[in-house]
Parts: sequence; structure tokens; C-alpha cells
Amino acid sequence: MAIQSQILGIAGGTTVRDMNCERLKLSRQLFRFGMKVAAVSMLCQDARVFQAMEMAGTPCPYEGSISLDAKKLWEANPEKRPDYAEWKKANVEETEFYNDDTIMGFGLGGLALLLLLF
Repeated sequence: MAIQSQILGIAGGTTVRDMNCERLKLSRQLFRFGMKVAAVSMLCQDARVFQAMEMAGTPCPYEGSISLDAKKLWEANPEKRPDYAEWKKANVEETEFYNDDTIMGFGLGGLALLLLLF
């Protein structure tokens, strides 16, 4: 952004850090150094890449483990997944159907019904 007159000029600017761009550059450099597992691990920090690798049947490396060993470790430690929030929402058991808000709604509805009867 800048403002300019015939005598005085003022300019300002800012930079934006693009984490995805940094991740791509770091991964590319690791691959060029011959560190292929590290390059894939760098990309796997993105939830979209993590899910794509999982769907392709090639799970992301887990602390040096690859292939089926990594898959077992990811299943044992799902909280370390980059897409943990989505994963947890998709894998919620049916026993968690009634949350606190639902129970509160039933309680208030029952109270209102009780007050109407008396």
C-alpha cells in the first residue's frame, strides 16, 4: 500500500507466511538429498496428504516405521494423526449419541411438561 503526493510519499507492506509452500519446498529438498521417507513424512503433516496416502493403501511413515508397521502404529495412536478431529468425528461410537446438550433438552422438556400438568 502506498500514498504519494508531489512532495511526500509513504509506503508500507507486509509478508504472509505460506506454511504449505514451505512444506513443499522442504519436502522437495529432502527428496533431492535422497531422504525419501523424510520427504513423504514432511508432506504427511498435511491432513489431505495423510488421507490420500491412507486411501491409496500406503500409510504415512510413523517414527521411522513404514508400510504395515506404520499402519498398526497409526491405529494404536490416532491422536497423533494430522486429521485427528475429523477422524474422531467419523469414528464416534453410537453410545455417544446422547451428549450433554441432548440430555439438557430432555430435562427441560420434561420440566415444562410437568409444569403444564400442575
